[in-house]
Amino acid sequence: MNQSSQITHLVKEAARDAGFELAGIAPAHDFDDLNRFREWIAAGHAGEMKYMEARDDAGALKRTSLRSTLPWVRSVIVCAINYNTAHPYSTRVDDPQRGWIARYAWGQEDYHEAVMGRLRVVEAKIRQAISESEAALQTRCYVDTGPIVERVYAKYAGVGWIGKNTCILNQKLGSWLFLGVILTSLELEPDLPAPDRCGTCTRCIDACPTHALVAPYQLDSNLCISYLTIEKRGAIPEDLRAGMGRHVFGCDICQDVCPWNRKAPAASASEFQPRAGLVNPALEWLAEMSAEEFRERFRGSAVRRAKRSGLRRNAVIAMGNSGDSRFLPLLQKMKSDEDAIVAESAEWAAGELKRSE
Repeated sequence: MNQSSQITHLVKEAARDAGFELAGIAPAHDFDDLNRFREWIAAGHAGEMKYMEARDDAGALKRTSLRSTLPWVRSVIVCAINYNTAHPYSTRVDDPQRGWIARYAWGQEDYHEAVMGRLRVVEAKIRQAISESEAALQTRCYVDTGPIVERVYAKYAGVGWIGKNTCILNQKLGSWLFLGVILTSLELEPDLPAPDRCGTCTRCIDACPTHALVAPYQLDSNLCISYLTIEKRGAIPEDLRAGMGRHVFGCDICQDVCPWNRKAPAASASEFQPRAGLVNPALEWLAEMSAEEFRERFRGSAVRRAKRSGLRRNAVIAMGNSGDSRFLPLLQKMKSDEDAIVAESAEWAAGELKRSE
């Protein structure tokens, strides 16, 4: 076994030891799939996520050419860890007084930190295995923060295929996967790309309440409930509010209905077990949450990404979609909220409930 094979084997063994269920190697090529990202940006489908449009000195999108952005990269190590839990999917729960937080954000720890800690363990073992003559070894770890479209490299690393809902799908584990990547200057043995097993299925496209999946493998973030409830600042367009249903942070629908998730196993990692109160949280609790309670309850949580203002706005909209007139007294009060966006959302929500009486 040559050194490349030895290091490749070591990488996968180290990933398993660190708690990753899957690990694969992709070459640092500018794959044709990255053209979809370029087209996605050009179509305005990134919405207000301007960081996605980061460009190099020549004006090229950084995420479409890894080797141009980081010329030393030769291989991309892609690791994946399951974050599913044994709790019911959102499509099987319907309590008008409670909201839905996306499954990935339930955990005890922000997944960025949980995954990064494991990547660092793998990175350290790679460095330990490299002789002093190769001291020029370069590595860099990323969890959703680097100039790379992770799912494309996950595909070519054999971790899974890119589904019609744009998520990575694995034949055995489904799509409840966090991805982490280690970029390295080592020439490692690449894996074979994962074959697309979506077939003729369109369940994810058909199930999206806001029609954000505008075509197979094409997501318009401007219409996506996850984007609207997490990334979107300010008021949410009125024509999209009804489609948000009871979602207050993220959305799992396109994964919940996917046949490959029917038998998806539950995660063993303790970091991804739900915090108290985050599975089907009470809407009134979220809407009336003080700044201090928000800081305390969501310290170290991915939910902080939406900010308190966004979470309260989302909870108020969910009340408007609930059809439950018991929310009316609170909404009347919140029409005078000090947060203008929350106040406007409360006025809309109260009007929706009155119309449904």
